[in-house]
Amino acid sequence: MADTEPLGFVGLGTMGGVMASRLIEAGHALVVCDTNADAVAALVAKGAVAAASPAEVGAKSRIVFASLPTPEVVRSVAAGRDGISAGDRVRILVDLSTTGPRVSGEVAAALAARDIVLVDAPVSGGRGGAVKGTLAVMVAAPHAAADEVEPYLAVFGKVIRVGERAGLAQTMKLVNNLMSVAAIAITSEAMAMGVKAGLDAQVMIDVLNASSGRNSATVDKFPRAVLPRTFDFGFTTGLSMKDLRLCLQEADAMGVPLPIGSAVQQILSITNQVYGPQADFTSICKLVESWAGVEVKPHAKDGAP
Repeated sequence: MADTEPLGFVGLGTMGGVMASRLIEAGHALVVCDTNADAVAALVAKGAVAAASPAEVGAKSRIVFASLPTPEVVRSVAAGRDGISAGDRVRILVDLSTTGPRVSGEVAAALAARDIVLVDAPVSGGRGGAVKGTLAVMVAAPHAAADEVEPYLAVFGKVIRVGERAGLAQTMKLVNNLMSVAAIAITSEAMAMGVKAGLDAQVMIDVLNASSGRNSATVDKFPRAVLPRTFDFGFTTGLSMKDLRLCLQEADAMGVPLPIGSAVQQILSITNQVYGPQADFTSICKLVESWAGVEVKPHAKDGAP
C-alpha cells in the first residue's frame, strides 16, 4: 500500500538508484536528490519528485534514506548546513552507506541533537542483489525506529538486526566486506595455480563449490564476472579500498591485529594502482593472472575458437 506522505531518498548512484526504484515499484511516493541530474531525471520519470537539496528532502519527508559513497559525504549530507537534518520534517534517517562505526556514532549524535534518529543500515549483495531485492540489510537502531522502517528495508532484501547502537551494523558490514575481498584474493591465487597446471577453470569452480574451498567468490563472483571475462560484478576497486581502509583503521583502534586483512588490502591496493579505482574489484584476478602468465577461463570446447 502506498504511503500518505513521501519517503525521502538522497544518493542515487549504483546502489541508491536501484533501491529508490524498488521503493517506487513497491508503491511508495518518493522525494529524491542527487548531484547527478541524470540520476534524478531517471527517478522522476518513474514517478519521484525532485528536490533541490538534501535539506528540501528533509523538509518534505519524515523518513529519509541515504546511500552515499564516503564517510565525509555522509557527514555533510546528513548533518551539514544544507543537509537532510536541516529539514524540519525529518525524524528518521536511514543510512544505507558504509561509513565505519565511529562516523556512524558521530552522525547519530549530531542528529539526536535535532531530535532525529539514525538507523544504521548498510547493505551487502552488490548491484545485482539490489536489482533482485536480495540484499542483506544490517540494522542497528532503537527498536521503535527499526520497527518503523523495517517494512521499507524489506523491499531491498533480508533485514537482519544486529543491535541498537549506531555503528554496530557498520562494524558488521566492514567485517563482511573484508571477508568478501579476501575470498576474491585467495580464489584468484588458487585458480591461477590450477589453470597454469592444466586444470580447466570451470571444472575447478565446480569442484571447489562441492568441496571445502567453497566461498562467495567461487559461488558467485567468479562464475558471473571472471570466467566470462567481463569483470563487471558491480563494485569498484576504489569503493572496496575505502571499505578495507575503514575496516583496518577500526580494527587498529580496537587493538585487533589483522595481518591477513592487511595482506588483502595490499593486493587490492596494487589492483587499484594498476587498473584504476573505477575497475571492478574482481580485477584482483586480472592482477594475479598477469603475475602468473595465465588467464582464468574455461578451456575452449571442441570446434570453438
